Amino acid sequence: MRFQPIEKLINLHDGYAKTFKIDSLHLLLRQDDGRVRLSEAHCPHRGHSLAAATVSGGVLECPLHAYQFSMTNGDVIRCGEEPCRALKLYELIYEGTELGLMVED
Repeated sequence: MRFQPIEKLINLHDGYAKTFKIDSLHLLLRQDDGRVRLSEAHCPHRGHSLAAATVSGGVLECPLHAYQFSMTNGDVIRCGEEPCRALKLYELIYEGTELGLMVED
């Protein structure tokens, strides 16, 4: 495993949202309500980008079909007629002035 930096801490602020591709992972880094979170970048329902998703009270809502996911554990909170798996969340690692994640070599 190796540390993969993705952003400098100085660049983060509420409303920050940026996507990253690391190896085969498509990731979304967000800061909302003072909390920084890292998740998969596309909705597990239909694969729509979550870059423009809204987050309120720790709940992310996909802008396409309004599916909602907990930003604490990724669980589906609200879905439509089609079932949907949980949103994948990733552990952030803080190293010096950067944050990132651990990836396999």
